[in-house]
Amino acid sequence: MRKRCGALLAAALLAAAPARAAEVVLRHNLSGQTAAALIELVNRFNAESKSDKVAVEHLSMVQDPRRLPHMALLDEEDYQKFFDTRPRMRSLQRVLAGAGVKISAAQFYPVIADTVDDAKGRMEALPLAMAVPVLYYNKDAFRKAGLNPDRPPRTWWEVQQAAGKLFDAGYRCPLTSSSPAWVHVENLSTQHSEPISARSRNGREQFSFNSLVHVKHLALLASWHKSFYFHYFGRGREADQKFALGECTMLTSDSALYKRLAGATAFEVGVADLPYYDDIRDAAPGRVLPDGPALWVLAGKKKDEYRAIARFVAFLLRPEVQKEWVSDTHFLPMTPAAAASAGGEPEALRNAVRRLGEKRYMTAARLKLLPGFERVRSIMYEELESVWANRKPAKEALDAAVLRGNDVLRTAPLGLMIEGK
Repeated sequence: MRKRCGALLAAALLAAAPARAAEVVLRHNLSGQTAAALIELVNRFNAESKSDKVAVEHLSMVQDPRRLPHMALLDEEDYQKFFDTRPRMRSLQRVLAGAGVKISAAQFYPVIADTVDDAKGRMEALPLAMAVPVLYYNKDAFRKAGLNPDRPPRTWWEVQQAAGKLFDAGYRCPLTSSSPAWVHVENLSTQHSEPISARSRNGREQFSFNSLVHVKHLALLASWHKSFYFHYFGRGREADQKFALGECTMLTSDSALYKRLAGATAFEVGVADLPYYDDIRDAAPGRVLPDGPALWVLAGKKKDEYRAIARFVAFLLRPEVQKEWVSDTHFLPMTPAAAASAGGEPEALRNAVRRLGEKRYMTAARLKLLPGFERVRSIMYEELESVWANRKPAKEALDAAVLRGNDVLRTAPLGLMIEGK
């Protein structure tokens, strides 16, 4: 409570400082309700501010990506879409410190802070739009297939049983997945205490997402794909629409999707924890990886512009603003102050928020911190697609993905560059 009050006092002092007018640009790639919620918050900030203004710029409207904004609500793997170059970022903690605002990872939920802090616990960005993977299911379809709509599958074996009954009941697409590399490779690792990467004897980081657990799971998915239990529609969010339209009856996707599904489907939507394997020793099914865009600040801007950014971030961290943002978007709350808006949600989503405060659900498997992350995830998809196309068995595809990923680590260190590092 003392830290939170200190942060609020600093924000108040900042707001009371002599105003120097500055306009800063925030670039984003959100859509629908989430984009509208962002614009609403920016409009509120602009209305309250006597000097500083924030201009919102959607990525699709950018004529020249090389003209850099001041801030970007950015998923790290998409930085090239945002900029068409490799600009440096300035640590958020450095931006706020320069304006007299104190911030520390201790103010945030541990699992959320872990997505954007550095090795010393300094916040490099604001984790504004994070979500975790969950299982969505069509309760009406479950009822018609003779399944209990109040008892969703807990394990992947139970998913298989449910898929079989749904298929026999006439549902041609029992299961699909959005962002399958994130769900079925990265989160499979954290749930089953398997490292995504590890240091070799020569001190180099090397990938290890071709363990027995990974091979077992991908082989199972491949068998479901052949039997039409599992359908693949693309690397991104294509599967979300298939589920929303009722064409598929189970979907693994991110927790923020619930806001867009609730009340917008012709069927009752159920939400459950991401399934796991209960026959794997040291399995920790709740240890999943938050993912999504964070608010990054670009380097090389003017001092007054950084002060304006600090004022905007202080505004976003106000408890009432956080609550409104979480309620309107269903992104994970950054701090306990925003968690009160989670009332009335399905149990699985309430559990996801509860786990954010427990350090035992933190994980060292932070693939995004490794150089070349965006290229490595692309490689994962290429190899997964070779399995769906029946060109490679699961082990061969995963072995190839690891070898190719390790080549990226050795030869093409890419990713966001933080000023001063």
